Amino acid sequence: MPSRPKLTQQRRLQALQAAVEVISERGLADTRVADIAERAGSSPALLLYYFSSKDVLLTEALTYAEDRFYLETFHELSDIEDPRARLVRLIALSCPAGNERTGLLGDWALWLELWARALRDPEAARKREALDRRWRNTIAEIVREGQQRDLFDRDRDADRFALRLAALMDGLALQVVLQDPSVTAIEMRDICIETATRQLAFETPAEGASSTPAKGRSTSRR
Repeated sequence: MPSRPKLTQQRRLQALQAAVEVISERGLADTRVADIAERAGSSPALLLYYFSSKDVLLTEALTYAEDRFYLETFHELSDIEDPRARLVRLIALSCPAGNERTGLLGDWALWLELWARALRDPEAARKREALDRRWRNTIAEIVREGQQRDLFDRDRDADRFALRLAALMDGLALQVVLQDPSVTAIEMRDICIETATRQLAFETPAEGASSTPAKGRSTSRR
């Protein structure tokens, strides 16, 4: 039996980007393959042929959005030499951006969709685990470099700190996405930076003291 021809990289990215946009606008439950196909300039039958099922397409789209955010963040962080400033910037980039009054919080909303899907979809659960592990490793690597340069508390376990900080950011971001009036993106950023500086025993670099959250997980994204 002949193998299934592969979708070109450009067409695949167009399909995934279209899926991300539709999911962001309508939510996962109300996203139809027909809507994605129309946005991508394709046909529902062709998308299902190449992605094999709607579930695969949606899971890949959510993973694509997170991968894109990670690569953009990694690129920006690589230009910051001081581990203290790098950690503060990572926190700022992780804060939900967008218009808090209308709930346009981009990638974090997509990340929540992936969490929900991971409850019942083993493939989504596997991808979620890998993405979280990569994110925590990124934090831990910054901490270890800072410890080697005597900029962070050497007695702090880097992996355990990364787990706690990532969990704190996830929990606060959930409240921001749900528009809890007590938890704004700015409040989330401040709490996370305060926690990091206290646990790692360092002073916040001046460039990290801005009161405006950076553009973070935004599609316009978690």
